[in-house]
Amino acid sequence: MILKVGMERLRQNKLIFGIVCALVCETLFGLSYMFTKTAIRNAGVFALLGWRFFLAIILSSILVKLGVMKINLKGKSLRPLLIVAICSPCLYFFGETLGLKYTTASESGVFLGCIPVVSLIASTVILKKKPSVRQVIGILITMFGVIITVLAVGLSSSMSFIGYSFLTLSVISYALYSVSVEKAAGYSISEITYVMLLLGATVFIILAIGEALLNGNMNELLMLPFTNREFAVSIVYQGIGCSVIAFFLYNIAVTNIGVNRAASFIGFSTVVSIISGTLALKESFTLPQIIGAIIIITGVYIANAEKEVSGESKLTKSKS
Repeated sequence: MILKVGMERLRQNKLIFGIVCALVCETLFGLSYMFTKTAIRNAGVFALLGWRFFLAIILSSILVKLGVMKINLKGKSLRPLLIVAICSPCLYFFGETLGLKYTTASESGVFLGCIPVVSLIASTVILKKKPSVRQVIGILITMFGVIITVLAVGLSSSMSFIGYSFLTLSVISYALYSVSVEKAAGYSISEITYVMLLLGATVFIILAIGEALLNGNMNELLMLPFTNREFAVSIVYQGIGCSVIAFFLYNIAVTNIGVNRAASFIGFSTVVSIISGTLALKESFTLPQIIGAIIIITGVYIANAEKEVSGESKLTKSKS
């Protein structure tokens, strides 16, 4: 009896710890939209991405040297990892950052709140994993929320077709990234993440240098973090806070509460981005937009909650 009570308490503690890690992780991601919006006011998109991933790969390389991140790619094909890295960070952050440039932080946060649902669709089409009726309902609810939000911001915010196109690219690329990660089952999370950061740093540093050479402002690019305080704060936050710290928190969350339940917290970053965009950047956020955000988060929860329930039921059956 005592053993049973102890095991139950341990399970509850792991659940609470995992939930806290997921919430902190998504808070970091939610605030990143605000930092991105601030940074691109002072610099180009590629300058921001180049410096961000430069810091991220430097720190992650130090962690590899210290043994915190364990990498062993000897004899392994890099193709699956390159596919993952092309989808994210390359295409995803390209679309997200340019999307933020042409829209508001709150719009972008709401739009990107659809990622878990689009990932579910990609899983259905590519991995042939059929969604349940409840998951389909969740998808439809989320899409309805997106329509409401886009129509609402058309009257009160950017209504940028270019911005929405880039955000759509980021959502689709992240969904393909999720599918690619599932296919790359033979690699550790550290190996996948390190290759992602390495390719992201390579691509975005080259693009940043190319852009600087074309514009004749190479010195400005190199000195940007030292001459612009807002830019420096943004790249430190994103390079270290989002690309490294949030990664570890997400891994802890997945370990304690499972992939599907951890993914369902992505909607929380949408709420954080809305609040930060409204309070810090003084962006407008009307009642229809709030309703749309609530509908999106509700749809995401419904779509993901069913997956977790199904997984748990299968686990229970296998144990019995």
